[in-house]
Amino acid sequence: MLVFWKENLVLLSIPKTGSTALEGALAPRASLVLRDPPEIKHAPCYRYKRFLKPLFKQVGDRDPELMAVVRNPIQWLGSWYRYRTRADLTGHPNSTAGVSFDDFVLEYCKGNPAPFANVGSQARFLTINDGEIGAQHLFQYEQWDKVIGYLENRLDLEITLKPKNVSPKMDLALSAEVETKLRDKRAAEFAVWEMARR
Repeated sequence: MLVFWKENLVLLSIPKTGSTALEGALAPRASLVLRDPPEIKHAPCYRYKRFLKPLFKQVGDRDPELMAVVRNPIQWLGSWYRYRTRADLTGHPNSTAGVSFDDFVLEYCKGNPAPFANVGSQARFLTINDGEIGAQHLFQYEQWDKVIGYLENRLDLEITLKPKNVSPKMDLALSAEVETKLRDKRAAEFAVWEMARR
């Protein structure tokens, strides 16, 4: 999470949406960088609202606007799947080694998925109150030029990104049957991603 005090903007960090690359490029310019532990770096909207928003209001009478990048749910899950195939996770409950992408997504669709498919929810990350989206500025990961354009304009600087925390490359295909189930069981994920279209 990056806080830009002067510009009244907080950049939230949804995992697997390029947040580490953005942090690498923008941290020197930020007023506050929350990078460790992951529970703070990737604090969702509801946690921000509960803990940080009151602090900012108290110390500077500020209510910063929130920005986030969301990714196509299938691609987002693909990134998680690939990330968890890493050799250093072999034998760990989070490892996806030996699990097909279809089986990973089917497990993710369950109410209480196994550890290897328990990767959270972009929709839940962004939701406050009763379904309200807590971020005022949402961008699709797939429209990266718009993400950069907005930040360059808002922060008045030129941004050069370097890839960081990239998942291993591999070809993935989701069967039509599993995709239909994902869209049915996790409709909110697709709704939030569509909401971010500009």
